[in-house]
Amino acid sequence: MNFLDDFKRRVGENSAKRWVRFGLVSVVFLLWVAWLDNWWVLLWWLLLFDIYITGYIPFTWWKKSKSAAVRSVMSWVDAIVYALVLVYFVFAFVGQNYQIPSSSLEKTLMTGDFLWVNKMAYGPRVPMTPVHFPLVQNTLPLVNTKSYLDNPQWKYHRLKGYDTVKLGDIVVFNFPGGDSVALKQQNPDIYAMSRMIGEQMIAQRAAANPGGSAIERDAAVRALGMNYIMANPDVFGEVIWRPVDRRENYVKRCVGLPGQMFEIRDGEIFNDGVMMPAPEFVQYCYTFNHAGWGRLTPEQRDAFWDSYEVSVADRVADPSRSTQGVPLTAGQVERLKADGSVSDIRRVSFGPYDNFLFPLATSMELGWTLDDYGPVTIPAKGMTVKLDEQGWATYGHAIAHYEPHTAEWRDGRAYVDGKPADEYTFEMNYYFMMGDNRHKSLDSRFWGFVPEDHIVGRPERVLISFDPDKSLFGKIRWNRVFRFAGS
Repeated sequence: MNFLDDFKRRVGENSAKRWVRFGLVSVVFLLWVAWLDNWWVLLWWLLLFDIYITGYIPFTWWKKSKSAAVRSVMSWVDAIVYALVLVYFVFAFVGQNYQIPSSSLEKTLMTGDFLWVNKMAYGPRVPMTPVHFPLVQNTLPLVNTKSYLDNPQWKYHRLKGYDTVKLGDIVVFNFPGGDSVALKQQNPDIYAMSRMIGEQMIAQRAAANPGGSAIERDAAVRALGMNYIMANPDVFGEVIWRPVDRRENYVKRCVGLPGQMFEIRDGEIFNDGVMMPAPEFVQYCYTFNHAGWGRLTPEQRDAFWDSYEVSVADRVADPSRSTQGVPLTAGQVERLKADGSVSDIRRVSFGPYDNFLFPLATSMELGWTLDDYGPVTIPAKGMTVKLDEQGWATYGHAIAHYEPHTAEWRDGRAYVDGKPADEYTFEMNYYFMMGDNRHKSLDSRFWGFVPEDHIVGRPERVLISFDPDKSLFGKIRWNRVFRFAGS
């Protein structure tokens, strides 16, 4: 039998039900290709035609095996592979679950919340690292190895969504500082870690204090710390690079949009001079005196904090002498003021040297703090900035690490793609992200702008929530199940 006759036979042997299933799958596939706006992908339709109609590729060879064990095992393998492929596409183009690991957005989102993150809202990214295991972010559990292949890497492309990132949106994104990580360290921000190590080495006189401009000193301090990290793999582990979509997931509130001039004045956020309304549950750290704190038992102290709904992780042993304080909402502060045993309630004040704020090369020099920060203009696609010392200090990291060009500062000037550059025009939009727990949130004030290609999606619902401070029984926060994920 020649190929044409065999082809006609295979096509004719299919039932009407089989053709209907193939037609429905084809329609869904065509709609997906149109959404991708890449008609080369349409070639994969031929594979669907073979799977459903002609069957030249023997995907179901095991069904004809004489061995019952082979048929049994392969039926499970077939079901698992099918499920993983389905999960891959759902997680890549529709949405995925995400766990809240920290208290930076308390009490809007709680530590232990499991969220459904909608990727279609802002438009899903076509996977930049296409070969990856769909159920984990970057590391396979138990075996502790990478859950993805570094190659191939696809160029960033975002499909059309039905909304855009707006001021006040809670957004899930890949951590911008997580492009390089030391595998034995929990903190994925190797840049902040190298900076702190470098400063410690200088303070301990293990290294000379570098001179030069603020930019040159910052680069030298980071190099000191990075060299120390690289030289001590037994402590820090192997340093590896991670693709954008395999970096750790973070969740924060968008407080600054592309092109806006962002500023914090006495804890209040301003964009282009207009004050942004504070979220309902915004928190700041406070200290206060408690008349009988020293006479309270540990159980009574816990009961006191429980009455103010303060998490165990944020409680302090002695509020009258605490230098960091405890994060409280405006409502909690008013309740404290009404408590007869509490007095001298004060919001914690931070100085310019209490934190390593972005951009380090100028934030200390200008006296920026957690509550008084900026002004700084957030990069926008098509925006041109000067690459003098101030411009490089503010935008150099973004240009060098996120934009599709090589960039560096040497010999007192900027170089882009190896050529001297006096200015640069951005090719992506950027955002400023912060937590509602304003004094206990590692956010854009520390690691800078969030590029658009790092945006994952918008949390929509709390699927389930576990209280990490409770025992096994009673851990589930039933009142949070299926709640809207903040506002």
